[in-house]
Amino acid sequence: MYQILNTLYIMTTNAYAHLENNTLRIDIEREKRLQVPLHHLGAVVCFGNIMISPALMHRCADDGINFVLLDSNGRFKARLESAVSGNILLRQAQYRKAADEQFALAIARAVIAGKLRNCRQVLLRGAREASDEDDQRELSSAAKYLAIAIRNLPGTDTLDRVRGI
Repeated sequence: MYQILNTLYIMTTNAYAHLENNTLRIDIEREKRLQVPLHHLGAVVCFGNIMISPALMHRCADDGINFVLLDSNGRFKARLESAVSGNILLRQAQYRKAADEQFALAIARAVIAGKLRNCRQVLLRGAREASDEDDQRELSSAAKYLAIAIRNLPGTDTLDRVRGI
């Protein structure tokens, strides 16, 4: 089962993030404000002047929890990541598939078809909810144009033609 991990954003100036047992604890002015189990975190983003204990950084690196350091305006300063891991055979297969033009064309068609269908549904909903008849006509006309584009999509033979739809 895949578990969605959370990103913790620390934005309070002079906050102190440190390791306490298997949790990340945040103190502000020596008072506990937050305590989060490490296994719930996928990343920690720190804005401005945030103090981080070395023990916490080491543990997060060991557990694969990334740290991102930003200045008080949100500009990127640094990133702490654990060692890259992964299945090299899977990565090689992904590169081979990316180089396969027919596969790329099929994926592009599927993505564009999904986007066109979603746009068409938004237009049709807007036409149903519009109070003005001219607006209804214009939205319905645009939805018909998208339906034609969806029908023409399987006949495209190049990525550029798919992009042109």
